Amino acid sequence: MKIIHFSDPHGGGPAEDMMAYFDKRWVGVFNYSFRRKFRHDLSHLARAVEYILDIKPDIAVCTGDLTSAGQPGEFEKVLKIIEPLYKSGIPLLYTPGNHDCYVRRPKCIAAVKNAVLLMSQGKYSFDDLPLKIHLDGVDFIVINTSAPSNLLCSWGFLKKGDSEFVENICSQDDGVPKVLISHYPMIEERPFLRIRHRLFGQKKILQLMDKKKLDLVLCGHVHKPYLKVDEQGRGECCAGSVSSNASLVEINCEPGKHCFEFKPVKL
Repeated sequence: MKIIHFSDPHGGGPAEDMMAYFDKRWVGVFNYSFRRKFRHDLSHLARAVEYILDIKPDIAVCTGDLTSAGQPGEFEKVLKIIEPLYKSGIPLLYTPGNHDCYVRRPKCIAAVKNAVLLMSQGKYSFDDLPLKIHLDGVDFIVINTSAPSNLLCSWGFLKKGDSEFVENICSQDDGVPKVLISHYPMIEERPFLRIRHRLFGQKKILQLMDKKKLDLVLCGHVHKPYLKVDEQGRGECCAGSVSSNASLVEINCEPGKHCFEFKPVKL
């Protein structure tokens, strides 16, 4: 099985309504206007889509942060670029990032829910998460770790019920490789230094990884790609930001075998 993993395009733009100046969106708009737009180039995302369509993997995975402030116009901009992929028939799994779930404004919530439906080709909705999708001998577990937080933090939270959902699937000794799809990394080596950007509630997931019950975590959030895996490729793969690094990751997994090979791709 060939998996293509990409993440964090961070499409952005100006404030789309006056209320954006009275909620957290102004932080995202400010960040995009003075920092992100100089670091993130959506033409890299377009090349990534072309590459995926050419390679024709068994599945593509996007681990969130399509936008910078969760605004409908930002989603529209990025989804237009990704449209050839989610209309191609190649299975595509997407979980929202914290910038996609930025605020509780109804139109922003509607926009991220629409994005989940489009990206998943109508196979699941925002409210269906967490869920398991079995494809070609591999269990993919999709969870949502993103929700609006305060102005200064980009926290993620793994709810107790979602953690138990993952634990229940991974407790099944069926010989099927288990791949978790999350925006936030499970492994945090600097929890105090990254306190404003970290995930909370992942203790049981780390135990599952340590016991080899959960084979691989695919994540984003951290914009510099990394691999934290053992000699069999079990562990965690962060794709980084496709628009910032012009990169994605090819992952090869032989169904029924708990080993993975990784090929970083520079576009």
